[in-house]
Amino acid sequence: MKSVSSKDGTKITYDQLGQGAPVVLVSGGSVDKGSNASLADELAKHFTVYNYDRRGRGESGDTQPYAVDREIEDIEAVIDSAGGKAYLYGSSSGAALALEAARKLSTKVTKLALWEPPYMPEGFPRPPANTAQIFSDLVAQGKRGEAAEFFMAKVVGLPPEFVAGAKSSPWWPAQEAIAHTLAYDATVMGDYSLPESKVADLKMPTIVLDGGASFPFMHITADAIGSILKDKGTRKTLEGQQHNVDGAVLGAALTEFFNS
Repeated sequence: MKSVSSKDGTKITYDQLGQGAPVVLVSGGSVDKGSNASLADELAKHFTVYNYDRRGRGESGDTQPYAVDREIEDIEAVIDSAGGKAYLYGSSSGAALALEAARKLSTKVTKLALWEPPYMPEGFPRPPANTAQIFSDLVAQGKRGEAAEFFMAKVVGLPPEFVAGAKSSPWWPAQEAIAHTLAYDATVMGDYSLPESKVADLKMPTIVLDGGASFPFMHITADAIGSILKDKGTRKTLEGQQHNVDGAVLGAALTEFFNS
């Protein structure tokens, strides 16, 4: 494990694997860099992979107050440690963060890959407008488990029986441990609508991917992003894949894109 200091002094830790052009991996909500471990292993066959823990997760620091711009500075610090330019990949709400970072770091992000950014199309239910505040309030009250339940039920939309069973799962304590970061991802997502003008601002070649067996709205959103990107974009569906995508399958698709 290595570390770098972000602009505000926050320590950001990361694993560095492989050799080749640098690729920075951004995880999504309710997870740490471990969620990208299998993808990192696959990409490390061809690239130098920087799999970092977002602030508030793992061994990374968590300087307050939180702001999306601070997370973008964290990504910039990792890219700078990689030599100043890198490919950038983001998963789920981490894809939304990667999109924001790519816009502001357009001279440093040379290619961008987005896996199922969870923007909600018209006609699909969106999380409450005050979702970030709900998370913050629950954590402040010591109700980390309730925050994790709210995320699964009201944000992800998982069935009640799954949410009920999750609390007795061996991974539940890890969910509670990073529950304070759920507000961060909700802040990144805003009102969960697709920021069309921001997508149009992207300057670098970009791929947006979804899974053929994932939530239906993900396909609609990915199609919409692909349409906005036009010639700058590549649109791909990985057949049979769900939101929790197989790292080897995704890694093969990303390798092809990054090497193109």
